Amino acid sequence: MKNSKLVIEMELPIQVYDIDAMGIVSNLVYVRWFEDLRMEFLNVTYSLKEMIKMNIIPILIHTEIDYRLPLTIYDKPIGRCWLIDSGNSSWEMAFEIFNEDKVYCEGKQKGCFYDLQKKKITRIPEQLCAAINSMLA
Repeated sequence: MKNSKLVIEMELPIQVYDIDAMGIVSNLVYVRWFEDLRMEFLNVTYSLKEMIKMNIIPILIHTEIDYRLPLTIYDKPIGRCWLIDSGNSSWEMAFEIFNEDKVYCEGKQKGCFYDLQKKKITRIPEQLCAAINSMLA
């Protein structure tokens, strides 16, 4: 649902330490970028800092990545993520690493929310649901 109002996009700088001996961006970097995008999504909707004050954290339970094309240090990738599904306690996001004419990587993450005090899975925070609903309105 790339047309959603819940799309986050940001430039993803490639650092020298992100590339391997062949000059290609390491596959691990894409996972980090997914995390950076997911954290930016939370900062826009309901920050991790605010969640932690409520003793709730998002936890990741599944990541899938399809590597399409290699990136080099000379490329200027952009990351995009958007919410594709949410339930009472779970969420799923889609990700894309691209530039003007190429898609380098696509993927998804699934997760849920965890109550640090009760030490168990909990519902999506009401504040997050409200923020998401207001962005969709």
